[in-house]
Amino acid sequence: MEALENLMSRRSPNKLAEPAPSKEALDKAMAAAVRAPDHGKLKPWRFIVIDSEARSAFGDVMARCLKRQQPDANDEMLKRELEKAFRAPTIVVAVARIQPQHPKIPEVEQLLAAGAATQNFWLALHAQGYGVYWKTGAAAYDAQVKRELGLAESDQIVGFMYVGTIAAPAPDAKRPEAEGFVERWTRPAA
Repeated sequence: MEALENLMSRRSPNKLAEPAPSKEALDKAMAAAVRAPDHGKLKPWRFIVIDSEARSAFGDVMARCLKRQQPDANDEMLKRELEKAFRAPTIVVAVARIQPQHPKIPEVEQLLAAGAATQNFWLALHAQGYGVYWKTGAAAYDAQVKRELGLAESDQIVGFMYVGTIAAPAPDAKRPEAEGFVERWTRPAA
């Protein structure tokens, strides 16, 4: 797929299914991810792959998070949270491995580099014919979820990337014109 076509055709599918990307397809996507811009060469990204039976344990992590944040959550709410782990055959947790108070690279630049790596990952899978959708939600900001995923306190979850074969594509949606978001700067009058 040509690069511009890949960028312009990317969508979050409505539904994902088996088969999951092969190890080779995921490896190519990870190789693209780590080509992201990286001021200071900190490599501030990590990717945690959750597939097969591990999704059930991840669903438990999500349900416990909901119960902590909403102690009155009923059984139906907890069941829906558990089922989120089965939205796709593979989940990739994209992480920003932040170095707080780095002497040269601000935290925001580290976070942006991890975000760029995540976008590269998504686009590389899209170019190979797979669907991805990027979710966050309360679990992405929960300290206990981070601990259960083996992350440091300073790490930030950039997103839960749900990955699989497109079972229901997203409908075409009108996208805004880029010019509505572009301004031309000129030197202020003296």
